[in-house]
Amino acid sequence: MMPSTTAGAPIASVSVPLPAVDADVLIVPWCDDEGPSGVEGLDAATGGEIARAFASKEFTGKVFEQFATMLVDRSWRVRRLLLVGAGPSAEYRSELARQLAAAGGISVQNRRAERAAFVLRGPGDIVEMAQAIAEGLTLAEFNVGMYKTGDVNPPKAPAWTIVVNAQASDVVARARTVVDRGRLLAECSNLARELANEPGNALTPREFAQRAAALATTGGVKAEILDEDRIAQLGMGLLLGVARGSSEPPRLLVLRHDPPDLPPGPVLGLVGKGITFDSGGISIKPADGMDRMKDDMAGGAAVVCAMRAISLLRAPVRVIGVVPAAENMPGGRAVKPGDILKSAAGKTVEILNTDAEGRLILGDGLWYAQQLGATHLVDVATLTGAIVVALGKTTSGLFGTPPEWVEHVRRIANRAGDRAWPMPLFPDYRDQLKSEIADFTNTGGRPAGSITAALFLKEFVDSRPWVHMDIAGTAWSEETRPYLPKGPSGVAVRTLAELALTSSEWNFQT
Repeated sequence: MMPSTTAGAPIASVSVPLPAVDADVLIVPWCDDEGPSGVEGLDAATGGEIARAFASKEFTGKVFEQFATMLVDRSWRVRRLLLVGAGPSAEYRSELARQLAAAGGISVQNRRAERAAFVLRGPGDIVEMAQAIAEGLTLAEFNVGMYKTGDVNPPKAPAWTIVVNAQASDVVARARTVVDRGRLLAECSNLARELANEPGNALTPREFAQRAAALATTGGVKAEILDEDRIAQLGMGLLLGVARGSSEPPRLLVLRHDPPDLPPGPVLGLVGKGITFDSGGISIKPADGMDRMKDDMAGGAAVVCAMRAISLLRAPVRVIGVVPAAENMPGGRAVKPGDILKSAAGKTVEILNTDAEGRLILGDGLWYAQQLGATHLVDVATLTGAIVVALGKTTSGLFGTPPEWVEHVRRIANRAGDRAWPMPLFPDYRDQLKSEIADFTNTGGRPAGSITAALFLKEFVDSRPWVHMDIAGTAWSEETRPYLPKGPSGVAVRTLAELALTSSEWNFQT
């Protein structure tokens, strides 16, 4: 199933009194400390239903709590109301606004509303909130059951409107601009979710490369697909070694955003892990949960869809995307524990565990991004179960050098709604990768597993700003949340795109 490249209808933004809002449903975030009179005239328009709900504790404003009722005042154009709990007003900021917009959007979509309006309110920056809300409403449109045939009439996304309560005309104009930006960024996130949701039999390395190239080029990105012969000519023994056990040959996707007339400057290199299915190879994974390993290319999907957004939004910086793609299978030619592989960088690796394959293909990918001229690097990968143990399933791990670059990426990620946290790279952890026969091993064992995996990648990075983003815990939601159905999350797309869009904030010498 080919992911759609058709953009949804633009999200409208209006600055009018609430009674004049023209929609079927009005979605209003409601803080728990403002009582039934938080929005002037709204309780009266419901005939006192909001006050009744507060009095009976049917609705308290707790985060993600919802209350639906009718508007009986005929002077209001909208007929239905959905309150979404926002918790304490002091904590209502753009990250929560994005989640509430997604939660409310999913609810009204399931109610088959044709037109829905979300009210922008709260103490946060209006422009930042407007973009976050546009992203949330768009993320609500993702359909995880794209292969279901029984649901002949799945819910359609309503026509969205954001109600901007601002007096200054320049603020309203800026909010309208970032609504379009948020819409595009979230649409690209949904495209990455579609790719990560594809089964392994549909999304082989070759098919992934073809679909990804099509997505990128329709956004204006230049794309090149390297086959196994070209990969071999480049000496990428790590990528070829991982792919050896599969009948499906590997691919290396190279994407370029190169704005004309841009003066010489930094080049952002994005590298994404593209394992379209990970059985673990000879060190095979347990059967329970192995079906989820179709999403082991989520990092690669994030890079592809971020590159699309970067081009469509005309980011003022050159960007190179590199996505090595392969299957990790236990065939007769598969790499074995104890084997030695040689990377394109000339370094040798002793394979202790064939399930530590993502770092291998990323090693060759990072090397190639630098060969193509990248001065600043970010790689994204569902790399280790150890990061899930360390940070759980709501926060991605960040590793890299220098600390200023890591902190910059962290700020961008958190602003984009992709919560991330820095992890250490103390040199003594490198001892766990010592090999008696090769330059180093591909795994340092269970202790500090996410750190030693990052240190492995660091071996392939020259002295330039580099961040590794481990999304193993955040790429897939294993349970339904109010704002996120069970399935792929599209994590890192907005982070990578915003990183390129805010290149003027980079303060690092190459």
